[in-house]
Amino acid sequence: MRKLPFLGLVVLLFSALVSGCSEQHDMSPAAVESADEQAVQEHHRAPSPRAHAMKARAAMPVEASAPEDFVRPLVTDREQYAELPESPVRLTAEHPVSTFSIDVDTGAYSNIRRFLNAGRLPPRDAVRIEELVNYFDYEYPQSKNATPFSLSTEVFDSPFKSEAKILKIALRADDRETSDLPPANLVFLVDVSGSMDDDKKLPLVKQTLHILTEQLRPQDRVAIVTYASGEKLALPSTSGDKKREILQVVDSLRAGGATAGEQALQMAYREAEKSFIKNGINRIILATDGDFNVGVSDTKALTSMVAEKRKSGISLSALGYGTGNYNEAMMEQIADVGNGNFFYIDSRREAKKVVGRELSATLMTVAQDVKIQVEFNPATVREYRLIGYENRQLKREDFNNDKVDAGEIGAGAKVTAFYEFVPVGNKGWIDDSRYSAAPASKGKSDEYAWLKLRYKLPGGSQSKLLEQPVAAKSKAFSAASSDSRFALAVTAYGETLRGGEYNGSLGWDEIRKLAADTKSPDPYGDRAEFIDLIEIAKSLSSRKQEE
Repeated sequence: MRKLPFLGLVVLLFSALVSGCSEQHDMSPAAVESADEQAVQEHHRAPSPRAHAMKARAAMPVEASAPEDFVRPLVTDREQYAELPESPVRLTAEHPVSTFSIDVDTGAYSNIRRFLNAGRLPPRDAVRIEELVNYFDYEYPQSKNATPFSLSTEVFDSPFKSEAKILKIALRADDRETSDLPPANLVFLVDVSGSMDDDKKLPLVKQTLHILTEQLRPQDRVAIVTYASGEKLALPSTSGDKKREILQVVDSLRAGGATAGEQALQMAYREAEKSFIKNGINRIILATDGDFNVGVSDTKALTSMVAEKRKSGISLSALGYGTGNYNEAMMEQIADVGNGNFFYIDSRREAKKVVGRELSATLMTVAQDVKIQVEFNPATVREYRLIGYENRQLKREDFNNDKVDAGEIGAGAKVTAFYEFVPVGNKGWIDDSRYSAAPASKGKSDEYAWLKLRYKLPGGSQSKLLEQPVAAKSKAFSAASSDSRFALAVTAYGETLRGGEYNGSLGWDEIRKLAADTKSPDPYGDRAEFIDLIEIAKSLSSRKQEE
């Protein structure tokens, strides 16, 4: 690389900084909106210039890069992710029942995108496959009965293992237009500590809150609590028709100080309680990088506090931002126990997705404590494994215990879960035992499994039960629905990022082809963007292997 004189290097870096700041902060709202729409259109073009640029950057040796191609290092030394337990293969004869809580969080997808766009592969524990699959929209059937969601299944040949099959379980919550939502009592809990002083943190938080505020109705109310070295009520509960007043407070937020979040959480709950709306939406929206370093910062203590507070009928959702000191482990867990959602916001476009076009699913819960239990038939199923949901698995007895917390489904949300299983008579992952006889052929031979689902209506204490058989018939993978094949491409993408242990012969090229063949419909460019990310991940994986 050609060496620059010291003064010249300083001038070059200063010019780049000024230019970057100008691009970040001098855009009008109309210009930002226009840039968003242009970005969506670019996702529909093939090939993607961004994907090619990132692919080239991933393959370029660091010492060969020109100064103008420099990418600021992604500091991850202090980022925290909860360790994911392994999801083992189970012999049906020994463990016929599998139980787990549903999950509609999508933070893992956008966080992985952040890593890939920065030219780096994500940590293994950052890859939660169910959050990748559930990021996308699917054409699942509407509910045809009194339940708040539909439940459907599909069985087809596995693309991963030649003698295995896939069981897909799909839920779709009833849709609600934003105008039809109950009145909302919201508290924006905003981290304004020094660690938020970054273009991808507090400025992006402000953009997110702008998008949400613009959709408020007169019957809605918003309070704003901030925290740094201390907590502050920046805006008392205010009617949703006073948007200018709300946005003036949002725009006035500045970062500085340490991070004392526990007392601010307490204040946020107090403010939510003061304006509690019976039969309405009562929710705290926490916006932070998760770096609580003053006061109670232990995740277990914080989750215990939030779990106790949810009994008041106030839920908590967490929006994660930034890099370097990003504490996903804490935010994901407090959102889970707070009967809320967890999202990672890496761009204004993602903010528009979460609190714009998917606002109903983000704010309004239609079913609580949703649990799924599958009993596999030992007469027809030899082995099985649950794909993803590693940190959502429950004990068998938890299914019937209404005191055990589980996941929530928001209005219009779609939830997908996959099992891979090996029918009796086929070779599985586990060898036959030398000393145990073959399992007795008991049970119905025309069923693969019995599916049960429990849920509570919002505010309810007693669960309702749905159950149905999974017939012992399947179709070829090529005959599976387009949504199923695309979701399996997303699953394979996640499996490969986690090491590819169960991917069989499915490599990056096969994953990309599968996604490309099933990417429509794609009105917002999400599926096209996914194909770009596959290309980037492939390049980064190749470079890692070469090293």
